[in-house]
Amino acid sequence: MEIKKITRLSMFLCLSVVLNIIESFIPLFDGSIPGIKLGLANVIVLIVLYLYSFKDAMYISILRVLLVGILRTGIFSVSFFFSFGGAVLSVLIMWLVKKTRLSIIGVSIIGAISHSIGQILIAIILIKNFYIVYYIPWLLLFSVPTGILTGIISKYSLNYLENRLQ
Repeated sequence: MEIKKITRLSMFLCLSVVLNIIESFIPLFDGSIPGIKLGLANVIVLIVLYLYSFKDAMYISILRVLLVGILRTGIFSVSFFFSFGGAVLSVLIMWLVKKTRLSIIGVSIIGAISHSIGQILIAIILIKNFYIVYYIPWLLLFSVPTGILTGIISKYSLNYLENRLQ
């Protein structure tokens, strides 16, 4: 792997960690609905998915979750596993959906939805209670607008970066 690519991916990783940590200080609905976040770090994952590859986007996503776990939430805590499950599923689904003619905004929405579903699947496994599935409509209600927001930011950021990273 060339040094320029490693350097850029390292910067993207750092930026995704910083965005994730900053986002944790933004109180959405004062915590009344657990798990609701803007998903700003997903902007970076989308950019890497479009500029580089599925493998690079998955690395960035997994390493971000690990680093935020170390720095903020606690490595291998319950919230770590929720984030990990959501991150892995969302990158996989976004990669599959990206192959269609869906726009980056559409891919972002699908990514936000699959992240929420991944968190619920992990919660069912860890908590051993299937009834948590009834929480999905609330998460999905917020996944669409946050997916649109991150998709719009990703679209404009990608357009900017494509002209400058050649």
